Amino acid sequence: MTTQLQDCGTAIGIDRADLILNAFDGPGKLTLAQITRRTGVPRSSAHRMLERLVQLRWLRRDGHEYQLGLRLFELGTLAVQQDRLHSAAMPHLRELHRLTGHTVHLAVLDGADVVYLEKLDGKFGVDIDTRVGGRRAAASTSLGKVLMANAVRVSPSCMSTPPNVAGSRADGIRIRQEFAAIRLRGVAFDREESVPRIACIGAPVGLRGEVVAAVSLCGPVDRLTTDNKTVEILRRTGAQIYQRLGRRRAAI
Repeated sequence: MTTQLQDCGTAIGIDRADLILNAFDGPGKLTLAQITRRTGVPRSSAHRMLERLVQLRWLRRDGHEYQLGLRLFELGTLAVQQDRLHSAAMPHLRELHRLTGHTVHLAVLDGADVVYLEKLDGKFGVDIDTRVGGRRAAASTSLGKVLMANAVRVSPSCMSTPPNVAGSRADGIRIRQEFAAIRLRGVAFDREESVPRIACIGAPVGLRGEVVAAVSLCGPVDRLTTDNKTVEILRRTGAQIYQRLGRRRAAI
């Protein structure tokens, strides 16, 4: 019984640490009051947890404000270096960046979001509001569309219209038709749906049911061409990454 209680207490502590660390989802520093509002953790418990996280270098404290610490950066860097997908993709992402000059992304699907694993900034002086480790709603991005279109099963939460909304049946038909078109083309497009004045093209890394990631090109809407040459370069990049992972079949 004592062991069970101890295990429960440990789990609660881990959950609270996770809540606190997730409160720092964005740039800048947070005060104790801001953290308690965002997490719902009682003030005294949050303060104790914060101070312990500072001691462990997960967080840094500057006066009355806290920010993410160097230990998280160190572990995050190691995680990226050890990730097989990232390692396999990097040479091809750099080559895609060299050939096009546009911003290049590598991402995976996590529920209704895409999570960015890599970003190489474009050469056209346009700041695209994405970052490694960041998230964005999958349905509005070329990356998310191509990942969902090639998934075996897509959760209803990923769809743009909830199932209980009137007219959602027609929306579901439209989405299925769009996914079928994406599979046929081998790429998905995003024209200012995710970021104003930015267009993107996304391609899968893998085959339907075996898609492990997606790669995209993003640039100013008036400079990113969507001709066959650009599309073919992007599709080939996805195929090369998939093959480098040791898969025998090429990406679509």
